[in-house]
Amino acid sequence: MLDREYKGQVCSIARALEVVGERWSLLIVRTILQGKVRFDDLKETLGITRSVLTTRLQLLVDEGLVERHQYSDRPPRFEYRLTEKGNDLWPVLLTLRGWGDKYYAGPEGPPTTTEHLGCGGGPDDHLICDRCGTPLTLANTRTYATRSMVENLPL
Repeated sequence: MLDREYKGQVCSIARALEVVGERWSLLIVRTILQGKVRFDDLKETLGITRSVLTTRLQLLVDEGLVERHQYSDRPPRFEYRLTEKGNDLWPVLLTLRGWGDKYYAGPEGPPTTTEHLGCGGGPDDHLICDRCGTPLTLANTRTYATRSMVENLPL
């Protein structure tokens, strides 16, 4: 197994990858952004093992991207909410999704789309609305499944 740390790398990309470089980490953040915040919902949506989800969530909590909030005493159950640091990954995920849509979407097209709430436009390559020119943010957009999306595929 590869080390999580990039010793000797004086680089912000390498440091960021120490936190979110494992594929489940970004998929967990994406799924929380979609509103799936409870452990069992995350597990089911992602198709991830309990142990891997527990480990990845703990790392995200330790790094300050996610906070745990207890919603049940008996049994103790938690939901996970993104912090400002976690929400700040939204443009990274949107850009990564755009790259994936361009090169890997397949003939049926991309499974999701993001829409500007102000006018219905979409993001350009600089996360500016392609219709009205407004800078896009998590707060002024919504992401939803397209018609070509396979049922139960996470956004």
